[in-house]
Amino acid sequence: MPIDTVAELALPSDDFFLARQPILGRNQRLVAFELLFRSADGGDANVTDHAAATAAVISHASQLGMARVVGERLAFVNVDEIVLMSDFVRFLPHDKVILEILETVQATPAVIARVRELKQFGFKFALDDVVDESEDVRKLVDLVDIIKVDVQAVPAGALPALVAALNGRNKKLLAEKVETVEEFDACMALGFEFFQGYYFARPAILSGKKIAPSELVILRLLDLINSDADNAEIERAVKRDPLISLNLLRLVNTPAAGARGRIDSLTEALYVLGRQQLQRWLQILLYAKPGTAVELNSPLLQMATTRGKLMELMTRKVQGASAETGFTVGIMSLMDALFSMSMQDILATVVVADEVRAALLERKGVLGDMLRVVELLENPRRGPELARSLKALGLGAQAMREIEMDAFGWVNELVA
Repeated sequence: MPIDTVAELALPSDDFFLARQPILGRNQRLVAFELLFRSADGGDANVTDHAAATAAVISHASQLGMARVVGERLAFVNVDEIVLMSDFVRFLPHDKVILEILETVQATPAVIARVRELKQFGFKFALDDVVDESEDVRKLVDLVDIIKVDVQAVPAGALPALVAALNGRNKKLLAEKVETVEEFDACMALGFEFFQGYYFARPAILSGKKIAPSELVILRLLDLINSDADNAEIERAVKRDPLISLNLLRLVNTPAAGARGRIDSLTEALYVLGRQQLQRWLQILLYAKPGTAVELNSPLLQMATTRGKLMELMTRKVQGASAETGFTVGIMSLMDALFSMSMQDILATVVVADEVRAALLERKGVLGDMLRVVELLENPRRGPELARSLKALGLGAQAMREIEMDAFGWVNELVA
């Protein structure tokens, strides 16, 4: 019997986790997020759980607005046969989502008819976890817009032939589970249009690598703030690098900065923002490429700022850490990937508190526990481990999900 409303499914309204996995284009900029929901007390979801999880996506998206979760980007949402055949799928905004047909869905005449019907309402589709030209893939491929290829599940020697066959269908190809830069380069050469995986956040440590001069300028500025230098000295140091000055003024005028009016000078920025806020925007500036304007749609910057905001918001509910140290740990946690250097070498160039150092190097202390939770949130398949880590901090799944929503909203304002 068709399910007509979200309420007809038992929603995991309190005990599920949300993850946003970035999807990048060939220019390495964000184009979409896949939204993943997992139960807090179980492992991989079964078919019924998939339906309930997707119903939760739809329910919360309709309450909060998809824009709060993904900003201006598209959202890929998993759908199984139960969800596909239901009426509540139409609660999703067709112009904001790509319906991702799970590999468990069989291409029955009823399913094919339903996909055709939803396409008439404006929905677009992707095929998930394609590893070969199966019978179901052949039946559905002409109805979808994007084909997601699981590059980890396809033997390396078979990938070129599969890509060639799928390219003949004139569909956009997305390489999923791309975990290394080498895998990304190989997929680029094969002509994939989109990429999903954490290859961009994996530190590729280069021996003898040095921090660029423009990055050192920002690190020195952070040291000045930490050592309580006077405002005039800090302002002089900022003005020595015109690009840093311009980038800083651009950042402090984003909605996320919370300024009541436009800030037009560094003197005003220092006065209005105060040192802690200035420190935050300088940390964000580290994620600009040396000698260029900060690119707010960089996936590494988005991931780092999301981590920073998550940890800042967590400190409001967890004793033993300040908001600014929480933000600092979160945003610094990806600097090994940013600089292609070990975290130990990076921390040798900048003064940080002992608690920050312990969290970044060893995941120790309250800040280390919080950082471990943030890292687990990026991989919801580790739900049981995440639930245990949250419990140790005295946080529930629902409270953490509310923190996530606030963090996503703040980062969306940053890149607006």
